[in-house]
Amino acid sequence: MSNTVRITALHTRLARIPLPRPLKTSIHEIADVCCLLVSLETDAGVTGEGYGFCFNAQRLGAIAQFTESLAPLVIGRDPHDVEALWADFLRGCNFYGQSGVSILAYNPIDIACWDIRGKALNLPVSALLGGVINERFPIYEAVPLAAPEEMGEFIKERRAAGINRFQLKVGNNPFDDIARVRASVEAGDAHTIIVADSNGGWSLASAKLAVQGMAGLPVYVEQPCRSTTDCILAHRGSSLPLVLDESIVNHDEVYRAKYEANAVSINLKFGKLGGLTNLVKARDLLQDLNLAVSVEDMWGGDIITAATSHIAATTRPESLLMTPFFNDWTDGHLADYSPRSSQGHGSAPTGPGLGIQVNLDKLGEPLFSVN
Repeated sequence: MSNTVRITALHTRLARIPLPRPLKTSIHEIADVCCLLVSLETDAGVTGEGYGFCFNAQRLGAIAQFTESLAPLVIGRDPHDVEALWADFLRGCNFYGQSGVSILAYNPIDIACWDIRGKALNLPVSALLGGVINERFPIYEAVPLAAPEEMGEFIKERRAAGINRFQLKVGNNPFDDIARVRASVEAGDAHTIIVADSNGGWSLASAKLAVQGMAGLPVYVEQPCRSTTDCILAHRGSSLPLVLDESIVNHDEVYRAKYEANAVSINLKFGKLGGLTNLVKARDLLQDLNLAVSVEDMWGGDIITAATSHIAATTRPESLLMTPFFNDWTDGHLADYSPRSSQGHGSAPTGPGLGIQVNLDKLGEPLFSVN
């Protein structure tokens, strides 16, 4: 790889992007998106942007401090060398483990490096990943936790706009959740894809009741309990296709998901895997194991939507299960609402890097800078 480009500066900015309506899950009620924007400058005049997310603004500040502490790792380095940077990050943060705050903190740095790589080569990130094979892919929307009839109406409204893949927020009283799922199925058609996502909110007993009550319905069940072990126990004896998410944090867990939990899909998230470099490896592993791929982050706006779209566009169409355009779910936009979905489908931007232009003026001066 080229050794002529060097990172010369790291800047962080914090932003809160409002939602048009709160999204209620079994664990959270989300009114806005708290995000950390990382800008990496280079001696070639190319700047890359990356994005990190946390549900809580105060905790996001802690993640930002961790990201700032990584500046000595990246200043003076070649952003093309994402594998070397990743390896050095893991060595430097060995005592913190390979999940949690340290991974969340590195995530926007890795995405920014990929943005620089594409811009320096005048290629979109999708081209760096082997090229687009999924030019127009279906996207999903989350259905907020509510009364069964409200969730059914939400699905009818969004289906009229072209959306036909839905992630239902469940994970409370299992009998109420069964009614929510039934109402949602009735609001769809034979082509509607529905994933009942507990976000690990059910106890083992509640998960067993919910899974049994959904028997025979054309739905997936996602992360019924917090741990993979409890998900295995809750799903035992069920014919419902299982998706795992929060408990899968490394490649060892991927094998366990398939061969012990009998999962058919894993939901991959940028923040959980530490950026694009590791997420692409996990995506490729899922495809090799004949598992369906779902790709997103915990939440996001324009930047993470662009990053997600490049992964989705380079994923085999038959392998892609669920991916969102998060910027459809927010009122505020840092890159002029780009990329945009159309009639329930998305495409990857074709411009260099992530393919979007971030408007830093909306965020003001950096919170932190290292040159």
